[in-house]
Amino acid sequence: MTDATASEGAAPAGGGKPAAAPVAGHPEINWTMLLLGFAGMVIGQFMAILDIQIVAASLPQIQAGVGASADEISWIQTAYLIPEVVMIPLSGYLSRLWGTQRLFLLSCTGFLIMSVATGLSNSIDTMILFRALQGFVGGAMIPTVFAVAFTAFPPDKRVTASVVMGLIVTLAPTVGPTLGGHLTEWLSWRWLFFINVIPGMAVLFLVSRYANFDKGDPSLAKGFDWWGLGLMATFLMSMQYVLEEGSKNDWLNDNLILVLTIVAATAGPAFVWRSLTYRNPIVELRAFANRNFMVGVVMTFTVGFALFGGTFLLPLFLGRVRHYSPSEVGTTMIVSGLAMFATGPFAGRLVRALDPRILMFGGFMLCAWGMWDARLVTDDWGFWQFASVQALRGVGVMIAMIASQQVTMSTLPPHMVKNASGLVNLFRNVGGAFGLAFLNTSLTTNTAAHMSELTSRISQTNLQMQDMMTGIADRFSTSIDPDGAAMKAIYGMMQQQATTLAFGDAFAVLGIGCAVAAFVTLFARPVRPNPSAPPSDAH
Repeated sequence: MTDATASEGAAPAGGGKPAAAPVAGHPEINWTMLLLGFAGMVIGQFMAILDIQIVAASLPQIQAGVGASADEISWIQTAYLIPEVVMIPLSGYLSRLWGTQRLFLLSCTGFLIMSVATGLSNSIDTMILFRALQGFVGGAMIPTVFAVAFTAFPPDKRVTASVVMGLIVTLAPTVGPTLGGHLTEWLSWRWLFFINVIPGMAVLFLVSRYANFDKGDPSLAKGFDWWGLGLMATFLMSMQYVLEEGSKNDWLNDNLILVLTIVAATAGPAFVWRSLTYRNPIVELRAFANRNFMVGVVMTFTVGFALFGGTFLLPLFLGRVRHYSPSEVGTTMIVSGLAMFATGPFAGRLVRALDPRILMFGGFMLCAWGMWDARLVTDDWGFWQFASVQALRGVGVMIAMIASQQVTMSTLPPHMVKNASGLVNLFRNVGGAFGLAFLNTSLTTNTAAHMSELTSRISQTNLQMQDMMTGIADRFSTSIDPDGAAMKAIYGMMQQQATTLAFGDAFAVLGIGCAVAAFVTLFARPVRPNPSAPPSDAH
């Protein structure tokens, strides 16, 4: 089969000049092979990202199906995310060692096997094991697509590839609860995992037939940095566990959280030192010397915070306060996905015409506007009240995502792209983990604070309070303890109000975070809007 595009190794040596694209030596590109191979990889990337959130709206059904406790069921998501963060940065090294095609095929095959095994699980222990393996092997399908977009496509087509990736990265976690909720109601929760099989088979065919983008370098196996791998895995898995479980276990008051925090704080700097001093590191950190890459990584972290934070808060509010079913949650969430899908093509044109820094600023400000409006949420908000919030957030996240990809990757030399793509995806996931941990803690703390404030303002000597107690007690007159039932009902109403106010605070925090990120974008160096124009030296 003819190589559809230039391999990484075929890139002309040009130092940090991105004008020397890997395809420069191939004036004629086999577009059929390139597009079909890339399409197969994009479908695989969509499945891997979708599976993070597809279970979000169906956890009660899974809990009943495998007989899990409330604490155990949360591990269905946590077990997927913890090993995934190790594979995402490791995939850059494996891609250079084995080649993109072989790595992707191995990743997709393992992902499909583990998906079926997870769906067939009858106990929470086996389900957590297979879910962890699914996240680990599937993690390689996420960053490799970014690397292909910036090495296999000619410069003037990379914005289009970025739009496609932006749609996948933002749509997949947004439609995950929607698709998962409907699948659970129509079929069963097991189909949350079985659904991967048919598109996965299409991915295997397309990638094996058309995605021969580069060749591996077996010499990289010599001197493999096992110490670096161990330090990286220890650091990332400890950090991810702390972020995922800390808010549930009262953070450092829990002995395991305290120990893992110390482990992460020790292993992290040790991993950085090892990566900077070893001759053949697992992860190449020199990309951080590029100013635009550094700013872009901060933006990607914030995109993860806003994307996963918003996707986390809304279904939780609808389930906890409005008591929506999984399908009702999914239907309400669809507005954000539609807004992102509609914005993608326009964002691609804007990136070609305007300075990406302007688009990042505007995108984050739109997101901030939507989240700030949601601070006024009440306990009767539903589809229509959240529609404008989701639309603003969806449009803003999509514009910021596509623009930040251009800023982050466009000034890197080709030989750094594979490692850099893993780092970019890692920081987006870590940003989401930080966001979820912070928001979880904020909800718990602020709910208690608002509850205390509400109870302090209400006295049983208050005439209105006495009238309400009497009226509710009359409704429960047939119960054993009408006054006790009335008090419990009033407590429930106050708890719902306190929870709603806490959600408003959390939305406000997201809005402020996006607004701050908008101003950080101004620190990036200018990037030429026309990707085919000779870029300036950004180093």
